Order: sequence, then C-alpha cells, then structure tokens
Amino acid sequence: MLHCWDCIGQPEPGDLIEIFRGTYQHWVIYVGEGYVIHLAPPSEHAQAGAYSMMSVLCDKATVKKEELYEVVGNDEYCINNLLDEKYEPRPVQEILWDAHSVLGQERPYCVFRGNCEHFVTELRYGEPQSRQVRKAVEMGVGVGLVAAGTFAVLAAAAAIFGSKDKQKRNQNQ
Repeated sequence: MLHCWDCIGQPEPGDLIEIFRGTYQHWVIYVGEGYVIHLAPPSEHAQAGAYSMMSVLCDKATVKKEELYEVVGNDEYCINNLLDEKYEPRPVQEILWDAHSVLGQERPYCVFRGNCEHFVTELRYGEPQSRQVRKAVEMGVGVGLVAAGTFAVLAAAAAIFGSKDKQKRNQNQ
C-alpha cells in the first residue's frame, strides 16, 4: 500500500480518502480503527486496469465497510477533504451515523450523477459533488467521448466473451 506524498498523518474519522486507480480515483470515507465505508460498483473489486472502465456500464453499487488497506491494495492514496474551504463539514458523529445506516444497501450508481465521490462528499458535507466528473467535462471529455469509450468497452467485452463462448462450443462438439 502506497501513500501520497501529500498525505500527512493518519486519517481521522470523517476524512475523505482519494485512491488513485490509474485512469480514475476511487473515494472512501474513513470511519476509524482502520476501516472505510464506500460505494462500490461491481468493477471496484478489480481495482484497476480494463475493469475500471466497467463502472461506466453498471447502474447499481453496494455500500461496504472494509479495511482501508484492502480497498487501497497496491494503489496510492491520500486524505483529501477537498471541499472543506467551500462547505463546513458535518459533525463527525452525524457522518458516521449516516455512513453506517446505509451499510449493505444497493444504491443507484451513475458515473456522472451518483458515483463514489458523490457518495462520500454527501456524507461529509451534505452536498453530493464529484470534482473528477467536473474536471472531465471541463477538459472536453463530454458525453460524446464517454459514449464512444463505453461503446469501445462494450465491443471489447463482447469480443472477449464471444470468443470464449465460441471456444466452449467448439470444445463441446
């Protein structure tokens, strides 16, 4: 498990933690004693690589409590309470209560409107926001490019799974 150079000290309950997965960041909220709560789409189990793009395709995610080191894996992370200057953080006890009250729930998931960053910023600040979505839109990675990328991922997945099905059919003949 690697740490960001900017990460000073240990996380405190209610802190947001940004995990760098290569092409995107996964966000969790620290709840104490080495544990985090996060909104995890099915692709988050893969943590990185080609599967990280699969979160674009899913529409459900599960709220999980896991050990920080397990969620981080070999990726870098840092404490990033990114909106503290814009919003006053909610009281820690309220953050922890709300985070624990949704454990195990399957929730709607949308990269643009309801991703893991939206989830943790709503817990900390009462305002769901995603800076990585905003930055992507500002950089010109609009819906058209994302749709094209989604199509490419779907085409690749179809090719991979289609070739495996074809191989199984050939073996069964």
